[in-house]
Amino acid sequence: MNVARLRLAPFREAVVRFTNTLSSARGWPMSFRARLALVAAAAVALAVVVASFVIYFVVRGQLVGTVDGSLATTAAQLSNTPLHDFDHFAAPQSELGAAPGYPQLVGANGRAFLPPGETVSLPINDRVIQVARTGRGRFFMNTRVQDTHLRMLTFPYGPGLAVQIVRPLTEVDHSLGRIENLLILIAGSGIAIAAGLGLLVSRAALAPVRRLTAATENVTETGDLSQRIDVSGRDELSRLAGSFNTMLGALEESSRAQRQLVADASHELRTPLTSLRTNIEVLASERELPPGDRERLLADVVDQLGEMTALISGLIDLARGEGEPVEPQDVRLDLIAAEAVERTRRNRPAVNFTTDLRESTVRGVPGTIERAVANLLDNAAKWSSAGGSVEVVVQDGTVTVRDHGPGIDDKDLPYVFDRFYRAPSARGMPGSGLGLAIVRQVAEAHGGNVIAEPADGGGTRMTLRLNGYGEPEERTS
Repeated sequence: MNVARLRLAPFREAVVRFTNTLSSARGWPMSFRARLALVAAAAVALAVVVASFVIYFVVRGQLVGTVDGSLATTAAQLSNTPLHDFDHFAAPQSELGAAPGYPQLVGANGRAFLPPGETVSLPINDRVIQVARTGRGRFFMNTRVQDTHLRMLTFPYGPGLAVQIVRPLTEVDHSLGRIENLLILIAGSGIAIAAGLGLLVSRAALAPVRRLTAATENVTETGDLSQRIDVSGRDELSRLAGSFNTMLGALEESSRAQRQLVADASHELRTPLTSLRTNIEVLASERELPPGDRERLLADVVDQLGEMTALISGLIDLARGEGEPVEPQDVRLDLIAAEAVERTRRNRPAVNFTTDLRESTVRGVPGTIERAVANLLDNAAKWSSAGGSVEVVVQDGTVTVRDHGPGIDDKDLPYVFDRFYRAPSARGMPGSGLGLAIVRQVAEAHGGNVIAEPADGGGTRMTLRLNGYGEPEERTS
């Protein structure tokens, strides 16, 4: 109805302005908390607006339906009343002061016949004349007469006649006006409350994000990777905080390992570099050297260069192992072990190798696996005396290398796979202290492990497991 449109116009304009504000909010320098509160308020506003319109039209339908029912009752009474004289036609009387309506007769020619004493004519259109002519059909419509909003029912009445009966909608419009004002007040209050609650809820919900932001900024400023965020709950933000803590732990461990590697490498390089520099300075001096000393110094320089080359190669291998991962592929572990045994035999002809290589396929990077197996074989051969034997067994994703050397002291077993660790008995032997560390790195990168243990009858047994094959077994020496 026109009155309803006029009364709802300010409310609709306010909603449109709010929607436009929300649409342009992307360009504002707003915090995430403000945007979250704004979205919550917009969602509530939309729900309130939709609910308000639904309530308004439902109430309007009920009120207008009551008027329509009253008009239909009056029409039924008029339809059963004989018409003897147009001048005496009038609406029937209603009980208890109810409004029966204002009737008007319309002829097929469009002429109106008013009740006795009435002078106000109701509007007549082609549809009303059509009902009078055909004697069929009835309809309701809204109209306005002398600035009064009316509800009108038109229905056929006898040959060539139709009846129009109206009732004012003043009370209905007044009631709808109060309902509109009430709905606007409720909608505005609901939106304001939603915005306030949205700020409070967003503040509580984003507390883990604020802690995460503060921790990130503090780590950026101080470089301290030991900080952690308190995690409680199982929601998405708690999972984010947990992931952040895990990331910090991984970065801290990586940084620690990097510092340790640099420190160990510096320490290990210092001794051969100092000795190499001393020998070179002696060789470069102009003083006369006793017979044979010059050749001995040159041999020492070559040996020291070899040690440094081995050490640098080991460091490069460790760095590659910690670099970008290589796409794994199916690898025949028995074939790799066979090739590694052949190379070691050529390099260590004084050591006898016996093998039991059963077909075994693992998933991994062939080059790194081959280096790990070669390091195990080289370590076993280094500790074997001339004519000694090394036994190599491959099965079910494991490589077992057993030597018959002096074995490893119990106090040294926990450290043999650490970088640059060399047992007291091994410090006079060639080596960089990185070979077994590379083996452990390769094992862990392939989802496995490596263990060293005393072997029955003397010597050491080392077992490399890949892809989780072969759980460690309890062994006794």
